[in-house]
Amino acid sequence: MNKKKFLFVTVGSTDFNNLVKKVDDIIPFLNMDGIIQIGHGIYEPKNLPFFRFSQSLIPFYHKANLIISHGGLATTIEILKLGIPLVSVSNNDRYDNHQEDLLNEMENEGYLVWCRYLKKLKEAIEIGMNKKFKKYITPECRIHKVIDQFLKIS
Repeated sequence: MNKKKFLFVTVGSTDFNNLVKKVDDIIPFLNMDGIIQIGHGIYEPKNLPFFRFSQSLIPFYHKANLIISHGGLATTIEILKLGIPLVSVSNNDRYDNHQEDLLNEMENEGYLVWCRYLKKLKEAIEIGMNKKFKKYITPECRIHKVIDQFLKIS
C-alpha cells in the first residue's frame, strides 16, 4: 500500500486567506493528507483539517513531508534548520513585499521553492516533493564585529 505524503501549511501569526483557499482547492488533486494553520484568517478550509494557533508548530513540521509557508523570515529559517522540504509563498498583501528579497535569495541558494504566484502552487508543490534541497547552515553572526568596528571609528 502506498502511504500518502503529509502536507503542513502555515500562515504565521496574521492571515493569508488566498494561500489557505488555494491549498484547499488543490488538495483533492494532490493525493496528500495534511493540516493547515490559518492564523487570523477568515477562510476555513473544507478539504483539510485546520487550526488557528498552537504553542509550537514543531510537531507539525516533524510530521510533514513538505511544508507550505508564508514567506516570513522566522518561519522560513525555522523550517530550513529542520531540513524539511519547503515551498514558500510570498504574501503580496504585506505592505512592502519584503518577503520577495528573502525568498528570491533562498531559492537561488537552493534551500526552498519560492512560489511567486498562487496559480502555480500545484506545480511548486510537485517540484518541492521531488527536489533535492541544499542543507541550510546558520551563518556565523558577525554583528558584534560590526559594532566593535563602528565603536573604534567613532
